[in-house]
Amino acid sequence: MTPHPFLRRIAALSALAALALGAAAPAAAQATKFPTRTIELLVPYQPGGGTDGLARAFADASRKHIDQSIVIVNRPGAGGAIGWTEVINARPDGYKLAVLTVELLTLPHLGLAKFNYDDFQPIAQLNADPAAITVKSDAPWNTVEEFLADAKKAPESIRVGNSGNGSIWHLAAAALEDKTGTRFNHIPFQGAAPAVLALLGGHIEAVAVSPAEVTTHVQGGKLKVLMVMADKRVKGFEKVPTAKERGIDLSIGTWRGLGAPKNTPPEVMARLREIAAKTAAEPLMHEVMDKQNLGYVYTDGAVFKETLAKDNIYFKTLITKLNLKP
Repeated sequence: MTPHPFLRRIAALSALAALALGAAAPAAAQATKFPTRTIELLVPYQPGGGTDGLARAFADASRKHIDQSIVIVNRPGAGGAIGWTEVINARPDGYKLAVLTVELLTLPHLGLAKFNYDDFQPIAQLNADPAAITVKSDAPWNTVEEFLADAKKAPESIRVGNSGNGSIWHLAAAALEDKTGTRFNHIPFQGAAPAVLALLGGHIEAVAVSPAEVTTHVQGGKLKVLMVMADKRVKGFEKVPTAKERGIDLSIGTWRGLGAPKNTPPEVMARLREIAAKTAAEPLMHEVMDKQNLGYVYTDGAVFKETLAKDNIYFKTLITKLNLKP
């Protein structure tokens, strides 16, 4: 007996529904098991700087919370654009992530990159650090006033290293020029660590990087920090005055966090944010950050996204004011 057409249609729809549920189940199970293989965390700078140190601390501390490893891959160049572009163009499956820094916002406004901050989905913010002016311990300047006085006497004679054209440390030095009527000779490097090495070698006179990135050499007596561009003095550098204490109305610095390509599935993002939250609370993470004088600031993905949007407007305004765009 031939089934009624209506009954045949019901049977067909039921079969399709079963197939759909069957396809959804493995996908959901796969997301629940994430990660099932090694995760790459790209650092868009040379090894040795504060961003690299933070990434390695996170990878080590994460081991208690995932069965797979997080491996650090350094992709320096173009102020961070090379590494970020690689992650933006990667398969959005959660297995290739990036350490995000404030240059993600500055480079596009300088015309040095075509991406935008919303090409990433923020996972979490892990850090915030101010800029600082650091010189060799045997330099002729013991105060920032002496340093700036010489810069005014001979414009562009003092070479100030940064972590690349358009980097936050480049912007910090340029903002200091704007506030004090000085002119430096800005020297870009592929990250803070090479800039610091150039300072140690006597190839430049100063760097405008974070205190965290010179901690070891300050403790070793090779470098000295003249000023931090922060609202208050920095832990580990309590004797170093702020710019505002020296009559310079300037507070500028970086933050660091984690991001995934924008089309990463919601269930994978949820798992990544869970891993980040647990890892950020690990004592090992805090110990390494304290040792390197990295400022600990944790915010979840939603709050980090708000920070990105707010700072994007700030740096667009600053770059326009300083007329830095080529």
